[in-house]
Amino acid sequence: MFLTISTSGAAGRPATDLGFLLHKHPDKAQRFSTSHGTAHVLYPEASAERCTAALLLEVDPVALVRRGRDKGRGGAPDSALAQYVNDRPYAASSLLAVAIGNVFSSAVKGQCAARPELADRTWPLRITVPSLPARGGAALVERLFAPLGWKVAARPVALDERFPEWGESRYVALELEGELRLADALRHLYVLLPVLDDAKHYWVSPDEVEKLLRFGEGWLESHPEQRLITSRYLARRWGLTRDALDRLALARLAEADDTRAEELDNAVDEAADTQDKPVPLAVQRRTAILDALRRAGAARVLDLGCGQGQLVGELLKDVRFTEIVGVDVSMRALKEASRRLRLDRMPERQSARVTLLQGSLAYTDRRLAGYDAAVLSEVIEHVDLPRLPALEYAVFGAARPGTVVVTTPNVEYNVRWESLPAGHVRHGDHRFEWDRAEFRAWAEQVAERHGYAVEFAPVGPDDPEVGPPTQMAVFTKTDMNSTSDKNSKNETTKEAKAA
Repeated sequence: MFLTISTSGAAGRPATDLGFLLHKHPDKAQRFSTSHGTAHVLYPEASAERCTAALLLEVDPVALVRRGRDKGRGGAPDSALAQYVNDRPYAASSLLAVAIGNVFSSAVKGQCAARPELADRTWPLRITVPSLPARGGAALVERLFAPLGWKVAARPVALDERFPEWGESRYVALELEGELRLADALRHLYVLLPVLDDAKHYWVSPDEVEKLLRFGEGWLESHPEQRLITSRYLARRWGLTRDALDRLALARLAEADDTRAEELDNAVDEAADTQDKPVPLAVQRRTAILDALRRAGAARVLDLGCGQGQLVGELLKDVRFTEIVGVDVSMRALKEASRRLRLDRMPERQSARVTLLQGSLAYTDRRLAGYDAAVLSEVIEHVDLPRLPALEYAVFGAARPGTVVVTTPNVEYNVRWESLPAGHVRHGDHRFEWDRAEFRAWAEQVAERHGYAVEFAPVGPDDPEVGPPTQMAVFTKTDMNSTSDKNSKNETTKEAKAA
């Protein structure tokens, strides 16, 4: 298997800086042992104007058989001979993807110890893979790489050039060109090479979901072929695929562009323009949440689905909140929250009050237990309705904070926005939007199941006909005897598992 990565130099930036990023010196040819053969890294050309790094993976077919791991989609090869006579030593596949992850591990992580500033730069990259299995042909290669910013040239390889009448093979010679960070380029290859081959050389376990989400962060959430990529990468194991798709849906919430929401907030401001400088709806929402937390006397607060940390920042301004934990499924959102909050420059006493955690609200998390309050601000409407019981149990049944504040859009108010077409939700990622009766019914059922009392309050201008743009419920935990608490927990656990 063979792959090359090329870049060109620019003013003040020699092309050989590629060696710093890959952590492989251009003047050396290096070799690395892998579980299925030997990987070589060498530089066919290395000058200030142009630099090319090549990864050559020599696969031992016998080692594949001895390890008993080359199972494709989970089944054994069709014949004993097929174990030894196959395309594994020559065509790019999951074997090459694993080699990329191992040999270029620092580059994949976006790290460059010698020259840290290089990791965040975009580079004019050209990547070639002479032999790539493509189950779906050149058209699928285009559909997978083009949305990521690549200019794609996928030339089908003839079965035998001497006999053109035999037609084309299922292989393509791939060339990619684009201006990208090297870490992003390597992550694209790591995920999409085995997707195109549609066969893995090892058993796909639940750990592969974490790997997919880690290498797909920042691009897989919005990829138009997300479902196909996820299914093939996880060897069509439906349970794992559904898990990954659910978590990607939650990640879209954190990564979604807020432009549309801001436009709608501004429309609310214009409709309620009773002052020279109206308060944005997002600010009104945070103010209402903070007031509810203060009334509850909360000191240790969870912001579940914290996104880029706007509410966390407001909580930090009030010394009454002694411990603030922001939780989000997206590491990119958490990094942006850290940057916006300037955690690296924050005084030690203040930074000790805040923690940012990666986690999914679809699963119970022991780290979230024992807090005074939790906030779900504009979160529940991004969760598929069948998965909502899982979130409900994770927050109300397992974490069980003393107070839970939930805000969500009021769909009745949508008619007040001329810019929002009839029948459309406020954001493309919303799975539903409830009217006041639906939200009240859901909240009262949740409160009854888990031993909470609930109160409701409007956020924003309370229209006499359609109500406020945002509706808020404040849950307060009440005393429950151990038997009823246990029954409630068991009942909701069943619903969560069923979801």
